[in-house]
Amino acid sequence: ISLLLPFPVPIHHLGLFREPTTLQPVEYYNNLPYHSSPPADDHLAILVDPIIATGGTAVAAIQTLREWGVSRIILLAVLGSADGVKRAAAEWEGSVEVWVGGVDNMLDVKGMICPGVGDVGDRLFLTKGK
Repeated sequence: ISLLLPFPVPIHHLGLFREPTTLQPVEYYNNLPYHSSPPADDHLAILVDPIIATGGTAVAAIQTLREWGVSRIILLAVLGSADGVKRAAAEWEGSVEVWVGGVDNMLDVKGMICPGVGDVGDRLFLTKGK
């Protein structure tokens, strides 16, 4: 994404995963600088999440960025559930834009999008079957 922008921007990592039993977000990494808030120009954060299923991790990330001092967030995702996308967009109305490549209408009891693409974390880190 940084290659698409007309000028260099700082990139930070906010790592969250969804706890499989409770479906609640868990923060495992945060390298947002504690000594400074976002650059004064626009306070825009671009948040990238491959899948928005329940919307819980997106909401937690939005809350963290809002507390850090951003004034606008663009959330990019490949796929989302209708309810998860609505939940993320409603977290901070007027300040969050959600851009998603596709939307499926249903979640199963495990909080997975149906038909969906499976667990992206499992696919990315090859954790299934280990």
